[in-house]
Amino acid sequence: MMELHSYSENKYKTKIQTTGHNIQTTGHNITTSHVCPWFSPVAYFLGHNLVLPCFFRQIKITGQENIPKTGPVILAPTHRSRWDALLIPYATGRCVTGRDLRFMVTINECKGLQGWFVRRMGGFPVNPQHPSIKTLRHGVDLLCQQESVVIFPEGGIFRDGQVHTLKAGIARLALTAESSHPGLGIQILPIGINYSQAYPQWGADARISIGISIPVVDYVNGCVKQDAKNLTQDLRTALQQLSNDRLVITNHPALAQTSNP
Repeated sequence: MMELHSYSENKYKTKIQTTGHNIQTTGHNITTSHVCPWFSPVAYFLGHNLVLPCFFRQIKITGQENIPKTGPVILAPTHRSRWDALLIPYATGRCVTGRDLRFMVTINECKGLQGWFVRRMGGFPVNPQHPSIKTLRHGVDLLCQQESVVIFPEGGIFRDGQVHTLKAGIARLALTAESSHPGLGIQILPIGINYSQAYPQWGADARISIGISIPVVDYVNGCVKQDAKNLTQDLRTALQQLSNDRLVITNHPALAQTSNP
């Protein structure tokens, strides 16, 4: 999973007009996505009731009361394993809030059989080497439609349990949408994910810690770079706090325990 970065100040300030489900532009291709109305409920049911309970010995979730039930939300989890893409919907998705999650993923993850599933779950691609303004526009469009969008702010997967440097793209996307649509009310929800094993195997434990959402409007002060820097720093601080209560990584599930360093 990846996220957007390296947009110019002029692109950040562009007024983005939305109509229906697509962003209206002139002379550009449009990034689109949709949730398959029959596939999504089936996938959520199987993941919530069969796949995850059978694979993990224990899944502990805290902070679900912090999940906004309405309005535009960017879920910002730490990225520790490919299992994250199933655990985030398990903890915050349709079965909890009644809403589908829209993942921003790499182009490679939208290919083949995996891409078939990703597309039908409402995922949409970004090119990590050459991120496009089209993806930014589509992300803003989804937020204007009051959707829940998942972006992993660290970019790649890190298995050492530490919060790594966050990419600026998540803050720029949120600030772009909020500043170009005053009153939108975007919230960024920090989420910490930890496992009892660096590479989770059958019988591992998982912990999902959901923090207090961050109102994006509080960071719209007119200075693009500084606003994004402040928002990114506060998000990283929140993720670090959530990661302090983590599972000790071990090669044996029976030895898993919680740690509060």
